[in-house]
Amino acid sequence: MKKTIMTMTTVAVVGLSSAFFSSNVHAETVNNLKDKQEQIQNDRSEVKANLSEAEEKISKVLVELETLNKDIERVNDALKENKAKMDETEQSISKTKEEVEKLEAEIADLEAAIEKRFEILKERMVSYQKSGGDISYLEVVFGAQSFGDFISRVSAVNKIADSDAKLMEEQEADKKEIEEKQDKVVDKLDNLKDMKAELEDMQSTINEQKKQNVEKKKSLKEKKSELVTMKEELQIKDSNLASLEREVKQNIASATAPPAQAVSSNRSESSSSQLSTLSSEKSKGSSNTSAPTASKGSGGMSAILNAGNRYIGNSVYVFGGGRSASDIARGRFDCSGFVSWAFSQGGVSVPASTSGLSGVGSKVSYSNAQPGDLVFFNTYKTNGHVGIYLGGGRFIGSQSSTGVAVANMNSGYWKDTFKGHVRRVR
Repeated sequence: MKKTIMTMTTVAVVGLSSAFFSSNVHAETVNNLKDKQEQIQNDRSEVKANLSEAEEKISKVLVELETLNKDIERVNDALKENKAKMDETEQSISKTKEEVEKLEAEIADLEAAIEKRFEILKERMVSYQKSGGDISYLEVVFGAQSFGDFISRVSAVNKIADSDAKLMEEQEADKKEIEEKQDKVVDKLDNLKDMKAELEDMQSTINEQKKQNVEKKKSLKEKKSELVTMKEELQIKDSNLASLEREVKQNIASATAPPAQAVSSNRSESSSSQLSTLSSEKSKGSSNTSAPTASKGSGGMSAILNAGNRYIGNSVYVFGGGRSASDIARGRFDCSGFVSWAFSQGGVSVPASTSGLSGVGSKVSYSNAQPGDLVFFNTYKTNGHVGIYLGGGRFIGSQSSTGVAVANMNSGYWKDTFKGHVRRVR
């Protein structure tokens, strides 16, 4: 509605001005006409400046939208891959629970067998002590018909007792082995549950990032729409002013040119007007943004420490990320993948797993930590997270909640999970 009213108002001004000039041109002096021409030109200059500013703002909004679309795509990919990791972890938890249940059943069977054997031995001992019962050791021994038979029976009883004791020992050893195995499986189950909880937190954070990106995209589209409307209104205003300016020029020419030259002047003015219209058109440039690219370098420790700066605010945490050119170009890293890639920028090759990194180089105390050392955190497991120490209690890494970022080890979550494990690669 605003656009329509403005257009109609401007057209009405042009129409009235045209009627005015048609009836009063000879009454006005040439100087008055030139003053009007100058005013119109000043108005057009201001309109053109506003047009240029609107086009610049539209261009910036388009660049922001393109960047935001890439961020949204990266976040969506991360959600998809982390969801797959969550499903995989859930399956592992289910299988591990089955292992625990199976081991518990085996332990229960062994305990029942041991208990049964123990009761048999206890009955035999009671029978032996009391020399009574249906089957006693003394009855077996003293029922011998000869001395040789007696020796044989004593030997047989000893063998039975030894066999019982050996069986008991074997059953106890089996039980201990299964219990140790059960402890390991339970630890594995606990680690998987912790990993699942961390993944769920990560998904929640990434979903929040997605929500914010969608809201920002909506806001940018509304801003773009407003700017486009403003541009169109300014273009209409400029076109109307151009028409008015041409009419003033024609009246000036009519007032100053000899009668014989009037037709020629009008033709010349028409040609000049066409050239003016062509020269007033603006050429629009295009802005292209691309995701950061990384090339393997050999710039030493400085290159390692600064490698991740380009990804701060322009990356996302993905389990298994940072191990392919595609992941690196799109800013998709997990903690160990980022560390391995960052060191490669300084010409140093290190493993791309936390377990591998936890054993590289030499161990140093945190009080002696230097920029470039590896720092480890006990998140969902011991040494579950790794980053590169920057000094002053800060480290850079691919964090699950932010992607590549610099974090403080001296407070909050990272202080709680840091247990002093520092490795020096060089």
